[in-house]
Amino acid sequence: MASIASAPSLPRAPSLPRAPSLPGASARPRAIAGWLCAVAALVFVMVVVGGITRLTESGLSITRWDVVSGTLPPIGDAAWAVQFEAYKASSQYQMMNRGMTLAEFQGIFFWEYVHRLLGRLIGVAFALPLLWFWVKKAIPQSYKPRLLALLMLGALQGTIGWWMVSSGLVGRTEVAHERLAVHLTVALAIMAGCIWTALDLLRSGPVAAPRPRRWVTPFAVLLLVQIIWGAFVAGMRAGHASDTWPLMFGTLIPTGLVRTASDIIDAPITVHFIHRSMAWLVAAAALLIAFRLWRAGAGVRALALGGAVVLQFCLGVATVLSGVAISLGVAHQAGGALLVAATVWAAHWSVQGRSA
Repeated sequence: MASIASAPSLPRAPSLPRAPSLPGASARPRAIAGWLCAVAALVFVMVVVGGITRLTESGLSITRWDVVSGTLPPIGDAAWAVQFEAYKASSQYQMMNRGMTLAEFQGIFFWEYVHRLLGRLIGVAFALPLLWFWVKKAIPQSYKPRLLALLMLGALQGTIGWWMVSSGLVGRTEVAHERLAVHLTVALAIMAGCIWTALDLLRSGPVAAPRPRRWVTPFAVLLLVQIIWGAFVAGMRAGHASDTWPLMFGTLIPTGLVRTASDIIDAPITVHFIHRSMAWLVAAAALLIAFRLWRAGAGVRALALGGAVVLQFCLGVATVLSGVAISLGVAHQAGGALLVAATVWAAHWSVQGRSA
């Protein structure tokens, strides 16, 4: 009888391959995309409230930048008196609002307070979920630098806001229009960055079909320039330069628009003319792009881009004809933000395919 030791060994069953470790297996791209869309919506609201703040001359009503203590509004007569006395020391009060009552001051204080409170809310709404997703390892690795960049840009925006306000506290009755343009542009960049990143996270895969994409950079630059000059118009109150359309002072091109190079950004009539003239170019370009996108199969994205630019153009005309009614001016700023969002949506669809 053969010993056990000498017995032939039975063939071993082949071992099953180990499941590969999937980096980012716990990632939650759809949840992160939804969060980013919510943040973008908050930034949109912030832009609208910023428009109200500017048009109601409320932006200089709070003369200090108290990041933490400024979260709560003044409570009690003594606290309101302190705020009002601080405002009385500003140039805006001395040069434009001397004799304003406490009730009138509280009216402009409200909008600036809401604007700053929204800024704090957006910071919390971005930072805390970002930390939670990070700890839960729900963020795809390649998106971490982008999300951190958006967080830092948001923090920078708070500093830019105070840098803008501080420019109007001494020697003038409004903030520097160049700083207002930076503030608005960064806000829209944050909104666009959130939307683009959300769309990336929701992307199902590469697209082989050709799509028109050469328009993206040129139109983005054109829209950026238009937004900057729109901020110049708001900051300089240049919308009041003319209340007629399409003519200004009875002519298509007023004489003496540019006497020096600085008039392009500093002269209210010139700035107003540039902004209303570029509106034609932006509208024509957007409609042409929307037509091409429609033919390429972009569907609702093409309609959104075309509809947004028509709406914005009409709101701009109505704002001029109304003598810059606050409701229309605010709607015009909101329309600009919607046009940016529609552009991002269409551009993201375009760059997914091969160039056409």
